[in-house]
Amino acid sequence: MKSVKIEGQSRSEHGKTATRRLRSEGNVPAVIYGGNETVHFSAPTLAFRPLVYTPDFQLAEVTVNGKTYRCILKDLQFDVLTDELSHVDFLELVEDRKVIANLPLKFVGQPAGVKAGGRLEIKVKNLRVRTLPKHLKENIEVNIEALELHGNIRVQDVNAPEMEIMNSPRIPVASVVTTRALRQAETEESKATKGKK
Repeated sequence: MKSVKIEGQSRSEHGKTATRRLRSEGNVPAVIYGGNETVHFSAPTLAFRPLVYTPDFQLAEVTVNGKTYRCILKDLQFDVLTDELSHVDFLELVEDRKVIANLPLKFVGQPAGVKAGGRLEIKVKNLRVRTLPKHLKENIEVNIEALELHGNIRVQDVNAPEMEIMNSPRIPVASVVTTRALRQAETEESKATKGKK
């Protein structure tokens, strides 16, 4: 799985004045929690970019004072006015401790319903899962080849061994719907059939 390396500077000062000064210098305050210690640090705004502005699920390897922490992104805060990144929360990965993460879905295959003239609609792009760090992966594959016209694949149909999916099992993640052209063709066909009777 891909990981992003971030070099951070430890910070001992907290409060609005300290964080304002950090931001004016082009740095973002951040915190790592979930391990044996809570680590407060800051890093340049650019260092967070590959992690924040992507749909991919990635690990972060954050180095502060010579020690590296394996983490996942937990929360982001943006400035209300400027929309700039203002704070980042990381969760440290501890081998025997389960974590909750949002993993992207990767849809594989051409649905049977699309071959029949339907259109694929993706309803859910991520699933919330609870699992051990060693089972985390970039995405969860969902095979949609058998998806028929007017059919749905629901959360309960997603195969994610070693993971507890926390979304409601009945929510559709993908479906194949009728296109306007297909509806018109069906209507004309039924009219033609009735006309022959």
